[in-house]
Amino acid sequence: MESFSYDYTDCRLCPRMCRVDRTRHTGFCRSGATAKIARAALHQWEEPSISGSRGSGTVFFSGCTLGCCFCQNYPISRQGFGKEVTVRELSAVFLRLQDQGAHNINLVTPTQYLPSVTAALELARPGLTIPVVYNCGGYERPEIVKALAPYVDIWLPDLKYHSSELSLRYSGAEDYFSRASRAISRMISQTGPPVTDPSGLLRSGVIIRHMVLPGAREDSFRLLRWIKNSLPKGHYLLSLLSQYTPFYLAKDTQNYPELKRRITTYEYEKVVDFAIELELTHGWMQDKSSAKEEYTPPFDLEGV
Repeated sequence: MESFSYDYTDCRLCPRMCRVDRTRHTGFCRSGATAKIARAALHQWEEPSISGSRGSGTVFFSGCTLGCCFCQNYPISRQGFGKEVTVRELSAVFLRLQDQGAHNINLVTPTQYLPSVTAALELARPGLTIPVVYNCGGYERPEIVKALAPYVDIWLPDLKYHSSELSLRYSGAEDYFSRASRAISRMISQTGPPVTDPSGLLRSGVIIRHMVLPGAREDSFRLLRWIKNSLPKGHYLLSLLSQYTPFYLAKDTQNYPELKRRITTYEYEKVVDFAIELELTHGWMQDKSSAKEEYTPPFDLEGV
């Protein structure tokens, strides 16, 4: 297998292209040159074809290249909670999750640590027989997606915004849609149509997630229209999420008054209806009851 050629000394891992030497400083992601994780455990709350009956072997990485103001994982994404692990320790985490019965290894926001992650996957590869899932915010470089082809079987990106105004306001990334749309197109071209095993578990492919935000259903409509018109039919699965809950800075009613509430049933059903109208029905629509804080896993260093 060809080794991952990017490193920490001139960081170009995400579209922000900080180019800092992370052995000495941190960039936007607030991460150094040693992988840091906050939880590594079987996880039942992904899409059914990922979680299956036994759970997804989910590894939550600290830091983030987006830093959304409403992030439900903010203690690890923005506040730095987690424990540093060596490449060998991370490799052992992957194999231990497989031994526990995980259907896959689910890497949650790993982009800022890719040199370590890919090295750990190479070390684990002789014994690792389950698929690797790349669970990310969608804000990725197509060049990085291409470089990850030997390592990633299943892509699980968000497609958060079409509006550059919204992406700038909520994630500090005015170029979010242009970056995410190209990255997701690349993911699909690499994996081809979804492939499942006889039990319905995904072995390879792309699941595009979109979470409906309060007052932003028109933006959801634009994203769905882009998906319909721009991506090859049958080459991806769509997961529409209703789980938005005010977290982190979204609780600041002075600066983000529009985000202080959950979405309404009307808002979500309108987005679902539009997806059905566009025949985007290959995937999942989340139950409205999922908008609860208890769906966020505890970050307690389990499995680290």
